[in-house]
Amino acid sequence: MQQNNNTKWFSPISYAVVLVIGVALGVFFKGNNSFNVLPWQNQHAIEEIMQLVKSKYVDSITNDSADLKIADYYLAQLDPHSLYIPPADLGEVNEQLMSNFKGIGIEFQQFRDSVFVSYVLKAGPAEKAGLLVGDILLKADDSIQLSGKKWDGEDIRKKLKGPSNSKVALLVKRGSINKLIVVERDNVLVSSIDAAYMIQPTQGYIRINKFADRTYESFMQALEPLLKDSMHSLIIDLRGNGGGLLSEAVAIADELIAGNKLIVYTQGAHSPRVDFFSKREGLFEEVTLTVLMDETSASASEVLAGALQDWDRATIVGRRSFGKGLVQQQFNLSNGGALRLTTAKYYTPLGRDIQRPYTNGKLAYEKDFVHRVYEDALGKQDTTFKGIAYKTPKGHIVYGGGGIYPDTWVFNNDIMFDSNYSVLFAENLLNDFVFKWFMKEQATINKLKTPTDFITSYKGKNVWDELLQFSTQAQKQKLKKLEKNKAPIQRQILSLAARMKWYKQGYYVVQNTLDPDFISMLPKL
Repeated sequence: MQQNNNTKWFSPISYAVVLVIGVALGVFFKGNNSFNVLPWQNQHAIEEIMQLVKSKYVDSITNDSADLKIADYYLAQLDPHSLYIPPADLGEVNEQLMSNFKGIGIEFQQFRDSVFVSYVLKAGPAEKAGLLVGDILLKADDSIQLSGKKWDGEDIRKKLKGPSNSKVALLVKRGSINKLIVVERDNVLVSSIDAAYMIQPTQGYIRINKFADRTYESFMQALEPLLKDSMHSLIIDLRGNGGGLLSEAVAIADELIAGNKLIVYTQGAHSPRVDFFSKREGLFEEVTLTVLMDETSASASEVLAGALQDWDRATIVGRRSFGKGLVQQQFNLSNGGALRLTTAKYYTPLGRDIQRPYTNGKLAYEKDFVHRVYEDALGKQDTTFKGIAYKTPKGHIVYGGGGIYPDTWVFNNDIMFDSNYSVLFAENLLNDFVFKWFMKEQATINKLKTPTDFITSYKGKNVWDELLQFSTQAQKQKLKKLEKNKAPIQRQILSLAARMKWYKQGYYVVQNTLDPDFISMLPKL
């Protein structure tokens, strides 16, 4: 089961905070090391303080809450990306780097007090059992009421998830009829590739949302049909990609860089230098490459983009990337939790350290990111952290010291910093409208075969007026102040509707086709 979180629009500050959290995936090594306690330098003093707090403190506290606060404070003094993962959160955190999850394979959405199915993953347990988009989830296992009360989305997810081969009986309302549908939970595959298609003849597009445990395999599966379709130019979209497993980024780089060339190296005070080279003959080592990046492209994304830029293999287009050059290794702890500890830094083939400065502490580090997003929304090109200049084999100048600096800068024309924008997510207005609009148009949309057909049918439709009619009087007042921005809002509505039919592929085909900013990022053929 999967909640529909990826398509929501957020407030400016919430948006920025979520993006910072997103890069926590990082460049990541798996580790199975186990230690009884964290290696504090003054271990006895800290243990004594913790014992006194637990036995003498004025208020009642749990052991986990005290340990977590101490661990968080200690790790924050080291760097912004080392973190302690409590036992209760470890399974879900590890799941972020997996290519599957255990559940029933739906996305859902709450509208008032009703829980609607907003997408059914293809070939997943829910589809096999017969669940449909638009079904209202009334009860689970006869005793858990889902609709008719206000739930937190995470609570609903917990009610529906469970181990493989277990079953959940769902009472659903479809139209005016109640149906009992039994779904057997199973592993549900989730690809790291959001979209892969031909933008125009000879020019392909692949969007990678993270580097999980089978991203390289998914990338190759997406690449091969594009090559068969006479692709001579490839656009790799890493916008919003917060990183993940270093090995997956290296494997993809190996397919794109010819010869025995250095892709990246890692090194730390207690970690000797380790070099990663391109080794095998790849499928796509000579054809033109363009990489799209933004402020939220981080870690493994920067490894891939940095290698391609250093070897003159790709043109980087967009905005300066996040700037996370720290490598985490995960160590299992005896209490069932884990420590993701920064053990090394990574360096591009030319020796560029991409890590953004964090000497002023974690809070300043996060504020710097928020400020950068804000400045870009105002059309101010960020040149403050260009850092040390390096020269590529072909004489191109690149920079280290604060992220991958693009070869071609493209400003972000998002409207999120307009205060009136908040109306779109207040009371979930945008998602609620899209869902209701899709259900109204579903019979017509179901006759369309592709997202391209959807664009042809709906790109001229005035969904703005329908949004106004759907909103409350108070919401209308704010929406009218956004009328000058109605084009990107209408584009987002159509993209979200296409997602409900063709999932992420549909979203990006519609969004990219109708977005003039995206079109401006494409190389001229």
